[in-house]
Amino acid sequence: METDMRKMLSLIAFAGMCCAAPAVTRVGIIGLDTSHSPNFAALLNGEKPLPEAKDFRVTVAYPWGSRTIKSSYERIPKYTEEVKKLGVEIVDSIPALLEKCDCVLLETNDGRDHLAQALEVFKAGKPVFIDKPLAASLKDCVAIVEAGKKYNAKWFTASGLRYLTGVQAARRGEYGKLRGIAMASPEKYEPTHSLFYWYAIHGAEPVFAALGRGCETVCCLTSDDGDVIIGKWADGKLSSQRALQADRKGADSAYVGIIYTEQGPKDAGAREGYEPLVVRILDFYRTGVAPIDPEETLEIFAYMEAAAESRAKGGAPVALKDVLERAKEQGK
Repeated sequence: METDMRKMLSLIAFAGMCCAAPAVTRVGIIGLDTSHSPNFAALLNGEKPLPEAKDFRVTVAYPWGSRTIKSSYERIPKYTEEVKKLGVEIVDSIPALLEKCDCVLLETNDGRDHLAQALEVFKAGKPVFIDKPLAASLKDCVAIVEAGKKYNAKWFTASGLRYLTGVQAARRGEYGKLRGIAMASPEKYEPTHSLFYWYAIHGAEPVFAALGRGCETVCCLTSDDGDVIIGKWADGKLSSQRALQADRKGADSAYVGIIYTEQGPKDAGAREGYEPLVVRILDFYRTGVAPIDPEETLEIFAYMEAAAESRAKGGAPVALKDVLERAKEQGK
């Protein structure tokens, strides 16, 4: 009888293990001062989550976040309430957040905070997506990349515009040899950040996603309507990026591009919301493999820094290696 009872209890325990809910990967959000935070959370926790998000849930968030950029910090109360309605716990520090999550969305809108916040996550050994801009200065971008190496951190950063369908097709080689790309996107300036980091990143990312690394020099011309950045690649490819002032009519929706290929011009693709980026983030959490080389990211921010310098010099060409070397020296 005792033996039979043990067998029954073992079977019950085994059945319980088989029926138990699968483990959920807990995602923590740092920074509720950007619309990305509630939008990303809704794609995981909402009524209609992404199919790829079935094993993920945003469980915890730390609201701050910019404390000095009004357009950012004034949104924190609203976005805090939005994520709370999605079942997200609010904590008062990054260490408290790191105790309650397995991976991190670093969403703080103010790039000046990213280095310090990323270091906390790197030291904790948690995989982290760092939203745009990677930092407010090229010096801090370099510091984040170097810290990632030091702590063997799993991380990446990207704009969702990198994942335009035509741009990704070009990156996969579907159009054969590329000759260049022309992109247009809105531009907004934030005086605490390097000129193009705040918003022109959305045009710079698809340029590099299509053409890859190898940009050597940049020229930038400006007018009341915005800026045009011309990049020259080592193999002769040329890029043009038009950054349209967002207060001009129609500029807020001006995410358009043409990729020049040996097969003729190809559409860069339409903007598809946050989903393509979030799918890549979740895949990164699963595999631990970053979809973008940190050195490519660093080149993108050096390109924007060189563009700002060229603009200040009336359009004179500026070499990326020069601005990178200067930033590395500043960080020593």
